[in-house]
Amino acid sequence: MADDSAETIRRLNPPELGSPPGYSQIVEVAARRIIFIAGQTALDRDGRLVGKNDFAMQAEQVFKNLGVALRTVDCSASNLVKLTVFLRDMDHLQSYREARNRFFATVTPPAAPAITLIEVSRLYGADFLIEIEAIAAV
Repeated sequence: MADDSAETIRRLNPPELGSPPGYSQIVEVAARRIIFIAGQTALDRDGRLVGKNDFAMQAEQVFKNLGVALRTVDCSASNLVKLTVFLRDMDHLQSYREARNRFFATVTPPAAPAITLIEVSRLYGADFLIEIEAIAAV
């Protein structure tokens, strides 16, 4: 798996913007390839929902799917430069952060992409509680 991220990705947190928990304020990219990953939901390989009414299970499945997408293009979590996270209920923020931190702990050093987190009234599937789209760079 290619990991040229140290050469192509700079994560910055100027003191004037504060120190964010688990993400970067600025990500600078000088890449050979940019990968756009469609919104990942809690569907398994057979298209079945994992964790109906269970946010923690859905978040784990979403990050699992994100990992599959990254490996498909010979990348890892360290190549992620931007995530957009859609939550149905901001009360799940802590559970989301726990799943996110486990996912990014799989690479050394743990990656910290720029992240936008949005609460939405619904997602394309009535039972989906979380969806994440991503951009990676190599």
